[in-house]
Amino acid sequence: MKTQNRLTQNWDYILSLDSDRWLFHADVLVDKAHVVMLEERDIISREQSRDILNGLIAIEQRGAAEFIEQELLAHVYDDVHTAIESVLIRELGEGTGGRMHTGRSRNDEVATCIRIALRDDLIEVMKDVNELRSAVIAKAAEHVDTVMPGYTHLQHAQPTTLAHHLSAYSDAFARDFTRLVAVYERTNVSPLGAAAFASTGFPLDRASTAKLLGFDSVMPNSMDAVSTRDFVIEAIACFANLMTNLSRLAEEIILWSTAEFDFVRVPEYYITGSSIMPQKRNPDFAELVRSRTGTVYGCLMSALAICKALPYAYNRDLQEVTTHLLKATETTAASVSVMNRIVAGLEPKEEEMKKKTMVGFTTATELADTIVRATGISFRTAHKIVSSLAPVLTHKEIHELESGGDILRRIDALAVDVTGKKLSELGLTGENVKDAMDVCSNIEKRNVYGGPAKEQVRKTIETRTRDLNRDEKLIEAKEEGVKRSLEELERRIAELR
Repeated sequence: MKTQNRLTQNWDYILSLDSDRWLFHADVLVDKAHVVMLEERDIISREQSRDILNGLIAIEQRGAAEFIEQELLAHVYDDVHTAIESVLIRELGEGTGGRMHTGRSRNDEVATCIRIALRDDLIEVMKDVNELRSAVIAKAAEHVDTVMPGYTHLQHAQPTTLAHHLSAYSDAFARDFTRLVAVYERTNVSPLGAAAFASTGFPLDRASTAKLLGFDSVMPNSMDAVSTRDFVIEAIACFANLMTNLSRLAEEIILWSTAEFDFVRVPEYYITGSSIMPQKRNPDFAELVRSRTGTVYGCLMSALAICKALPYAYNRDLQEVTTHLLKATETTAASVSVMNRIVAGLEPKEEEMKKKTMVGFTTATELADTIVRATGISFRTAHKIVSSLAPVLTHKEIHELESGGDILRRIDALAVDVTGKKLSELGLTGENVKDAMDVCSNIEKRNVYGGPAKEQVRKTIETRTRDLNRDEKLIEAKEEGVKRSLEELERRIAELR
């Protein structure tokens, strides 16, 4: 009994059940395409291909959960790929079922399955990212006039708008999308037909199986085809970058929802209470997005560490890479989905944002710029004068200003110390000062490409909306290409059956 338990424990060590479930449908698809090609190349007979294909369809109809439970685990196979072949041999006999694997190794089979499964998941993540982009753009469009403080070092810096702030995230997520597209293209390349690593003596048609499975091309080197997992590393790296941007947004929402900021109200379904403190509204979902970014980073580091010193060709170490890929994919997809719904339901507190913009002399930069424009002195000199002014102005003097005259006199006194001259004598007026210290005027003066002025933000929103529509069509085109290929595969199967 103890010996049996030890054997079971040892066997469990090499299993990767989560990966097997993930790859089940991809494996059946790869088997079908390979069998169709074997028949077309006269490597197996029409009758054999028909029986194998019918057997594969029956296995597929059982579903991943049932098949793995009743076959892989019950018969102690080490992976789903071996289990499928073994079931076919059991039901069709080795003379027929044993022919499916002709000219193929588990090495190229598994590599192909991973690429198909990842390809499908990348499409779904791209869709989710576009939904998030859409939510961010829509929220920005609602808040072009919502003034808020901008920060550097988490200190009040300059006035901006919520639309301008959110547009920054829109651009970041757009770059994440382009990275996902790039890794999709490097993933959607077929290794099938490379066999163990040195290809095969059978006259396979690698281009045919690639086309039937919806791949864009064939990997040219058979050793590289089965050995590389650089596409996995690149995918997890893209997920890590995406999670970084999600985490930054999550962190800001967490901060903004505190009493100290009080900028936003997080949607009811994405907060939790406290077991002891009745008043609490904890932004737990955003906090988990922030923390699970570290989970994806860990997957990336693990994949890199596993692959860093593996000699060509295949090594069993690569099984562990798939485990980390699956975890990173699932974590990222869930996090994007959560952040999409949080953003869509976020309730900005416009009055509180505007009030906080009045704190911290956020108009100081524009005052320095105004001094430069009005007097002709250098910006660095104006910077010295305004930095000396900041500590001596009270909150009331800055933001309940009726006339710029009093502050102009303070500026003149400081300017004499710095330049030996009063700035009022060089052209600076009280009206200049008052206009410079108006928050909304500050924002509208920043009417340069990418700036927070209404005109620029509205243009940005229009452009990003067009970009989003273009990117959604790109996904549709990729999906349609794969769909047509798989439909052709099913047509070929129907002819053989």
